[in-house]
Amino acid sequence: MAVTNHDRVDLALKALHRGLLPFVAREYINHHRSRTPLMLEQALNRRITDPKRPLDDVDIASLLRIMWDSWHDIFRKTLGQSERTLVSELRDVRNRWAHETKQNRFSGDDTYRALDSAQRLLTAVGSADEAEALEKLKNDLLRLRFDEQRRSSQRRAAASIVFSVAAEAIRPWREVVTPHPDVSTGRFQQAEFAATCGRCTKAKAATSTAIRWSSSGVLT
Repeated sequence: MAVTNHDRVDLALKALHRGLLPFVAREYINHHRSRTPLMLEQALNRRITDPKRPLDDVDIASLLRIMWDSWHDIFRKTLGQSERTLVSELRDVRNRWAHETKQNRFSGDDTYRALDSAQRLLTAVGSADEAEALEKLKNDLLRLRFDEQRRSSQRRAAASIVFSVAAEAIRPWREVVTPHPDVSTGRFQQAEFAATCGRCTKAKAATSTAIRWSSSGVLT
């Protein structure tokens, strides 16, 4: 089965989750210390199943939300404004992926941007392995798009050649059918002109006769 753009974004979000989890857990726990489970429950509005490993069951949507909501207190100490913009963008990507419809599918450009943004954020937090995996996904997508463009150009070129050959194959009618001597010498046009003039003369004469009958009642 062919890999869709939805599948590629899914792989990117999974790689992002694997790469962000250690970083977010470390920074969050270092900041809150023993209050981490309580603060996390308040942040996520749900119970934490394992207080000793409070972030292990946090999904990518919640990780990005934690980073965004705690940015000024925690994450701006190690990351910059460009990374904050990436967090916001990737939250939108995840929401769009989760609610994707036929009318709102990821285009090739959208998918490449999602992969690139995820890779940039992973590089910023020091997750080299996951960033490298996304680099491979980006290269595969670019290769696929290049192949599609090349095939499209080849189809257009082939269609143009067929049209040119077909146009050259259509011979002039004089080369297919031998014209009558009167047509080839132009006498046909002269005869047609003379016949037309003759018909016009007869029509004028008939009209003049009809007028004389109607005015006097007697043909003069």
